[in-house]
Amino acid sequence: MERPKRDLHPSTYNKMWADAQKDLDIQLCKERGEFLQPEKDHVKVFKLLATSYIKYMQIFRHLETAHDQLVHQQKQAVIRQVLDGVIGRILEVKKEMVKLENSEFHYIDDILEDLKLLPEDTEVPIPRYFIKEKMEVLQEREKTLDQILLDAGLQVEEPVEAMTPEEGVRIIQVAERARQGRCRAAFMKRIYLKENKQKQPKLQVQMGPNPDDAATCIQKVWRGYIQRKKTEKMREEEMIFLGVSLPPHLETTSISQMHAGQVNTPQDEIQETHEEVSIKDQLREMEGLYIKKNFQDEISQCFIECRHIVGKFPDYPSEEAGGSITVFDSQKTAEQIAEELAAQREMALQKKDQKGKKENESKEKKKEKEKRGKKEEEEGWKMGPSNFLSIMEEGSSRYKDIWQNRDEQWDFLQDHDPELIKEDNRKDVEEEIRVQVDKVMQQELENLRLAVDGERSGKQKKGKKSEKKKATTGRKKIPELEQDLTPDRTIDSLYRELVEEGLLIKAKTVNLSDYVGEYNYVGTALLQAGVEPMPSLAHVRQLIALYGILPLGSQTVHEKAPLVKALLLAGPSGVGKKMLVHAICTETGANLFNLSASNITGKYPGKSGLLMMLHMVLKVAKQLQPSVVWIGETEKIFSKGGRKTDDEMNPKRLEKMLPKFLQAVKAQDRVLLVGTTTRPFDANLKPFCQVYQKIILIPRPDYSSRLVLWKHIILQNGGVITHLLSISCLANLSDGFTQGHIVQVVQDVLTELRLLQMTRKPLRTEEFVTPLARQDPVYKEEEESFKAWYDKTPLGRARIRALADKEKEGKGKSKEGNKKKK
Repeated sequence: MERPKRDLHPSTYNKMWADAQKDLDIQLCKERGEFLQPEKDHVKVFKLLATSYIKYMQIFRHLETAHDQLVHQQKQAVIRQVLDGVIGRILEVKKEMVKLENSEFHYIDDILEDLKLLPEDTEVPIPRYFIKEKMEVLQEREKTLDQILLDAGLQVEEPVEAMTPEEGVRIIQVAERARQGRCRAAFMKRIYLKENKQKQPKLQVQMGPNPDDAATCIQKVWRGYIQRKKTEKMREEEMIFLGVSLPPHLETTSISQMHAGQVNTPQDEIQETHEEVSIKDQLREMEGLYIKKNFQDEISQCFIECRHIVGKFPDYPSEEAGGSITVFDSQKTAEQIAEELAAQREMALQKKDQKGKKENESKEKKKEKEKRGKKEEEEGWKMGPSNFLSIMEEGSSRYKDIWQNRDEQWDFLQDHDPELIKEDNRKDVEEEIRVQVDKVMQQELENLRLAVDGERSGKQKKGKKSEKKKATTGRKKIPELEQDLTPDRTIDSLYRELVEEGLLIKAKTVNLSDYVGEYNYVGTALLQAGVEPMPSLAHVRQLIALYGILPLGSQTVHEKAPLVKALLLAGPSGVGKKMLVHAICTETGANLFNLSASNITGKYPGKSGLLMMLHMVLKVAKQLQPSVVWIGETEKIFSKGGRKTDDEMNPKRLEKMLPKFLQAVKAQDRVLLVGTTTRPFDANLKPFCQVYQKIILIPRPDYSSRLVLWKHIILQNGGVITHLLSISCLANLSDGFTQGHIVQVVQDVLTELRLLQMTRKPLRTEEFVTPLARQDPVYKEEEESFKAWYDKTPLGRARIRALADKEKEGKGKSKEGNKKKK
């Protein structure tokens, strides 16, 4: 995805934001209408979901660009809220599409054609704030990691090549000879000028300039200078009139001048120049005393009224119940507050009696869910509840209330608005003061009781009993991996140990856009012909972004979106599985833990050692999230044969612990388990699929992807493509070869010597044929074995059943049609 130019005016991105909000409002209206109506037609439902997915993707792209380019921090906050909502909604729609089609890969060529869009419009953009917001932390962490690796001897510092004495002398000689040459040239120039000066007086006496010609020359230069000044002034006035440039009194604060003077200054630096404001402190100083006095007056007045009605002072609301928030509700009378406080006591007593009834209620709920599922099948498809519609609606309403009709004609600095910050911070300040007031008013209520009624509240005595009961009844077994086995150790020490043991490694800097691959443009046509197409590399790239990058990058999205804890990348060697793992880490700034079978062999032996290793990985991964736990050759952990699982050094010992590891990862923990395998058919399918929630099958590249790959890799390695090099021919010849094979072939051909010969000897197609013939391709039998294995997975079986049901329905309809004709 090309990044937008940075020299555009802020109004461009304001307009982009406004257009995105309009499109979002239209989409939200559809959500309230079309998505709530049950629909039995499978084709209509898929078209509705696919159209919604594409629309949300366009809104996502525009909002992300506006968020990255706009300097105004408060605008960024509003856009960020809507952006998180849109990302989450895309993931929810994707989940419904997978559930409907029983496939991770969808072919929507016909829908894109109806919308007059290109397949590139469905590419998932990666938000740049994932990295930008924590750039300093990531740079510091990278320095720490490099230092630990150097201290442990796992990374060798790049040696500085020192020149030999002969080379040093030669360089000094060259520099000295050049200096002498310059001095000699300057000396000769002075002699030449001296000789010319001696000859000039004689010539001037003989041939002096004409005074009229000299006056004409001076007039010509002066009039030209005056006219240029007038033209510049007229142009400036015209630009000010058109609104392109600023009046003179505003020139010093112009953002356009900042861009003119510093064309290459990144937008990020401009965003960082805004001064940090301490408006919250100002609010505490200016309004804190007034807010505190107001709260105290309201609380005391309410309790006096309650005593007149009930006959005694009520108990002060506990912190769990919200404290004095119940008192501040202006819509409630003193009678209603007294009733609520009495109801809270009754609820506390009822909770004790309801503990035994929970098991029966859970069984009844399961039965109700089964009944609902059957009803939904009879009624038709209906969109499930969303966690992100309310977020988008709230953000959209904030935009309409504050920014939609806001006049920003003279806000050239795009600085913060203090009044808006005050409104946002006032609630936090009120909450802080309310907690302080609660403590003071509780004591005052006790004093009033003693003075008026002569009573004490019995909360203190009861509190001890309740604490004892909680201590006795609240003892539950904590899972092994959720226990803190290293309470006396810091995160830094655990981090260092994992790096020294080779379990925490440095991720390679690879972007997802570097995973080059084209779309399958005939996918819909193949499906209509009854042929199941192989997924394209562009589809793989989209799934990595949806399931790996977007949830790890945003805390809000990860907590509320459909949770994906584990991801499996399966495919032949050379298709870029490891590259995709590193791309996830690069795009999100995640730590990379390597628990591959070959890496953990011989480390942390025994059950206690394994438990300690997983505990340390999980503790550091949660503390320094986002984190990716990578298991290469994961089929060895779930292998069908081999040594027993109780072997202290066998990687198969992880098989039983991985489900517990995933169970310890909660929704708020941005930790993703990624497995890669080249032989998934060697593993036990049932435990394999229980651990890996999402399975992405990565095929070898098709013709269109190979065409783009050859061109990209040759140019990347310094090659030049001419008419003598047929990329189409190479794409045809390399059918069955993977991206790794193509990279290897190009690197074998484009050596340093060959690159030097490029100008006089252009590249030819024949040069790549021989190195390509030495590579071992992916044969059709191997590709079929991957397909057969995928068909045995839960999603693959569901897909086969759905296709079989479609065929039966089609045959039934054709028989009915034949009977009617007869």
